[in-house]
Amino acid sequence: MSRQVFLYDPPERFVAGTVGLPGRRTFFLQATAAGRTTSVSLEKAQVEALAERIDELLDEVVRRSGGNTTVPAVAPAELTDTGPLQTPVEEEFRVGTMALAWDSENERMIVEAQALVELEAESEEAFAEAEERLLRDDENGPPMLRVRLSGTMARAFAKRALEVVNAGRPPCPLCSLPLDPEGHVCPRQNGYRRSRV
Repeated sequence: MSRQVFLYDPPERFVAGTVGLPGRRTFFLQATAAGRTTSVSLEKAQVEALAERIDELLDEVVRRSGGNTTVPAVAPAELTDTGPLQTPVEEEFRVGTMALAWDSENERMIVEAQALVELEAESEEAFAEAEERLLRDDENGPPMLRVRLSGTMARAFAKRALEVVNAGRPPCPLCSLPLDPEGHVCPRQNGYRRSRV
């Protein structure tokens, strides 16, 4: 079966968003252009890592250019996107591997999200070989979302993604673990649960 690549070059909109209540949210990347939308699900930690790495890569581009680039130092306010994900949110695949690259010739951030694939191998060597084959951009790989963004769009994406990640459950003031709506057993209080008054 040939690889299915969902290419957005450039997207009209590329955002991270969630479906569900805090504590039970499902995270998505969603790209939209020319009347089509692609949504892929991933873990909260993957969204956070992606946003942080995008910011780091863009900071490095600005640093190496000596400030002589179209990449802004911070996300422009006019590109702030607080809208919800486009519905219906239909998951194309669950993300396993992600990659980032900077195309310096065209000044574009390339974001790739590849479908999660479970590998089976009899030895570590065979596993490493299977993993290497999978990561090569061949015709028979797993589905992939590939998005090419301007530096400005990439900054706006990273800002929103970090806001989405941080919009979850508030932290416990004692242990910093997330507070659940049903209550919280705090390890700093040795499991004692205060009753609500």
